Amino acid sequence: MTDEAALEVAPTGSNESLRARRAAALPRGVGVMCDFHAARANNAELWDIEGKRYIDFAAGIAVLNTGHRHPRIIEAITRQLDRFTHTAFQVIPYASYIELAEKVAARAPISGDKKTAFFTTGAEAVENAVKIARASTGRPGVIAFTGAFHGRTMLGMGLTGKVVPYKVGFGPFPGEIYHAPFPNAVHGVTTEDSLAAIAAMFKSDIDPARVAAFIFEPVQGEGGFNPAPADFVRGLRKLADEHGIVLIADEVQTGFARTGKFLAMEHYDVEADIITIAKSLAGGMPLSGVVGRAKIMDAPAPGGLGGTYAGNPLAVASALAVLDIIDEEKLVDRAVRLGDQLKARLAAAQAKVPAIVDIRGPGAMIAAEFNDPATGKPDAGFVARVQKEALSRGLLLLSCGVYGNVVRFLFPLTIPDAVFAEALDILDVALLEAAKG
Repeated sequence: MTDEAALEVAPTGSNESLRARRAAALPRGVGVMCDFHAARANNAELWDIEGKRYIDFAAGIAVLNTGHRHPRIIEAITRQLDRFTHTAFQVIPYASYIELAEKVAARAPISGDKKTAFFTTGAEAVENAVKIARASTGRPGVIAFTGAFHGRTMLGMGLTGKVVPYKVGFGPFPGEIYHAPFPNAVHGVTTEDSLAAIAAMFKSDIDPARVAAFIFEPVQGEGGFNPAPADFVRGLRKLADEHGIVLIADEVQTGFARTGKFLAMEHYDVEADIITIAKSLAGGMPLSGVVGRAKIMDAPAPGGLGGTYAGNPLAVASALAVLDIIDEEKLVDRAVRLGDQLKARLAAAQAKVPAIVDIRGPGAMIAAEFNDPATGKPDAGFVARVQKEALSRGLLLLSCGVYGNVVRFLFPLTIPDAVFAEALDILDVALLEAAKG
């Protein structure tokens, strides 16, 4: 669809009237960050129903590494629309699902024979990864980490290591889930602390012979964009090998060129057994997957994996286009270049904004953490001011972190250079204005 055609079908009305309708129609548990409503978007830009333009550094929470409405994606979905929209793969299979499974397995940084299954949401991918690990090992226990986010389902919430807002009022959660501290240099948690906590857990909480899986994010998402140190990942791999535990890497947010690698596990010199994927896999269409060692993936009996919409043909078509776009537009390299530019700009701002205590992240999965310079304590209020100042100037930013004191940057990797430069200028102003209090 052309921009002109999109304008013709864009919703009309006012943001104020839609806010009132939204409050009346939706439960308050559906939290909404912005007080405006989308009308149309293109690549890294979005316009609301009143015509105001925004630069999108949220990308649908890491879903749009290839941007809004990439022409290749629109073309692929349109072609599939002309064929069929749904059969349920478990009833009538189709070739595109198989092709995507082959391509994902070929790219996954896991040695040996691999297999792939598709689902719809990231939480489903995580739940199925745990199911597969339990079926493979015959064990119930799962060890996750503080600050983790693994979804909003009951098992996903149980695995998640952040209480507000994800777990408040929703318990009890499934049993046989344990949390160890995740390494975090800013908060004084070392790899040694984390691995020692797991060793203590094996003494006091669960026999390692009852643990089916470790699950971790190579870079924590909601927890604050905290990269897993290389020695920590090696330590997990060693423990997994010693005790017959499946190592699951949750790459729902880190995948598909975001970290400067196709998948973030490529940054490490050890492998996971299973990797979960979603978000930018299908460029805005709902699709997730689990890829792993064939022997482990084959553990569930026929019918044990799947779902009515799992591997939807429109989403699969979009994902096949995404893989081509990542390669043809060299998005892995572009993530590194843009990420380096952003880090340099944030580092330059630190001299005037002492609240910035850390700038981190691989590739274009960048975060800035803010503490109160007077107390040294996490400053969520500062982050809220940065977001407000940026939004007033047309730049969308997301927060994260257990204390809500981290700004994360999730711009489309396809963002034009001029638009990226404009966004960085807005960010400079927002930081300085926020520092004024």
